[in-house]
Amino acid sequence: MIQSKFTLTQSHHDFLEEFKERGFKDKSSIVRLALDRLYQELERQELEASAQLYAELYVEDEELQQLTDAAIANWPK
Repeated sequence: MIQSKFTLTQSHHDFLEEFKERGFKDKSSIVRLALDRLYQELERQELEASAQLYAELYVEDEELQQLTDAAIANWPK
Protein backbone atom coordinates (compact mmCIF):
# COMPACT_ATOMS: atom_id res chain seq x y z
CA MET A 1 0.00 0.00 0.00
CA ILE A 2 0.97 3.60 -0.53
CA GLN A 3 1.60 5.85 2.44
CA SER A 4 0.36 9.44 2.64
CA LYS A 5 1.01 12.23 5.08
CA PHE A 6 -1.74 14.68 6.01
CA THR A 7 -2.76 17.08 8.75
CA LEU A 8 -5.72 16.42 11.05
CA THR A 9 -7.70 18.40 13.55
CA GLN A 10 -7.32 17.36 17.16
CA SER A 11 -10.77 15.77 17.17
CA HIS A 12 -9.92 13.68 14.10
CA HIS A 13 -6.67 12.60 15.72
CA ASP A 14 -8.47 11.67 18.93
CA PHE A 15 -11.00 9.64 16.94
CA LEU A 16 -8.23 7.71 15.15
CA GLU A 17 -6.57 6.94 18.46
CA GLU A 18 -9.71 4.96 19.39
CA PHE A 19 -9.21 2.52 16.51
CA LYS A 20 -9.02 -0.59 18.72
CA GLU A 21 -12.10 0.36 20.73
CA ARG A 22 -13.99 0.81 17.46
CA GLY A 23 -12.99 -2.64 16.17
CA PHE A 24 -10.27 -1.68 13.69
CA LYS A 25 -6.83 -3.26 13.48
CA ASP A 26 -5.11 0.08 12.90
CA LYS A 27 -5.67 3.78 12.18
CA SER A 28 -5.22 3.26 8.45
CA SER A 29 -8.22 0.92 8.38
CA ILE A 30 -10.48 3.68 9.67
CA VAL A 31 -9.13 6.17 7.12
CA ARG A 32 -9.55 3.70 4.25
CA LEU A 33 -13.14 2.94 5.26
CA ALA A 34 -13.96 6.64 5.58
CA LEU A 35 -12.46 7.39 2.17
CA ASP A 36 -14.30 4.46 0.58
CA ARG A 37 -17.59 5.68 2.02
CA LEU A 38 -16.93 9.26 0.93
CA TYR A 39 -16.07 8.06 -2.58
CA GLN A 40 -19.28 6.04 -2.78
CA GLU A 41 -21.36 8.97 -1.54
CA LEU A 42 -19.82 11.37 -4.05
CA GLU A 43 -20.40 8.87 -6.87
CA ARG A 44 -24.04 8.50 -5.77
CA GLN A 45 -24.49 12.27 -5.73
CA GLU A 46 -22.99 12.61 -9.21
CA LEU A 47 -25.25 9.86 -10.53
CA GLU A 48 -28.28 11.49 -8.92
CA ALA A 49 -27.39 14.88 -10.44
CA SER A 50 -26.93 13.26 -13.85
CA ALA A 51 -30.30 11.50 -13.59
CA GLN A 52 -31.95 14.79 -12.63
CA LEU A 53 -30.40 16.52 -15.64
CA TYR A 54 -31.60 13.76 -17.97
CA ALA A 55 -35.09 13.99 -16.46
CA GLU A 56 -35.17 17.75 -17.05
CA LEU A 57 -33.98 17.34 -20.64
CA TYR A 58 -36.57 14.63 -21.26
CA VAL A 59 -39.41 16.84 -20.03
CA GLU A 60 -38.30 19.63 -22.39
CA ASP A 61 -37.76 17.44 -25.47
CA GLU A 62 -41.06 16.41 -27.05
CA GLU A 63 -39.35 14.51 -29.86
CA LEU A 64 -37.46 12.38 -27.34
CA GLN A 65 -40.71 11.66 -25.49
CA GLN A 66 -42.35 10.51 -28.72
CA LEU A 67 -39.36 8.34 -29.57
CA THR A 68 -39.46 6.77 -26.11
CA ASP A 69 -43.20 6.16 -26.30
CA ALA A 70 -42.79 4.49 -29.70
CA ALA A 71 -40.03 2.25 -28.38
CA ILE A 72 -42.13 1.26 -25.36
CA ALA A 73 -45.14 0.49 -27.56
CA ASN A 74 -43.07 -1.98 -29.58
CA TRP A 75 -41.38 -3.57 -26.56
CA PRO A 76 -42.08 -7.28 -26.14
CA LYS A 77 -44.44 -8.14 -23.32
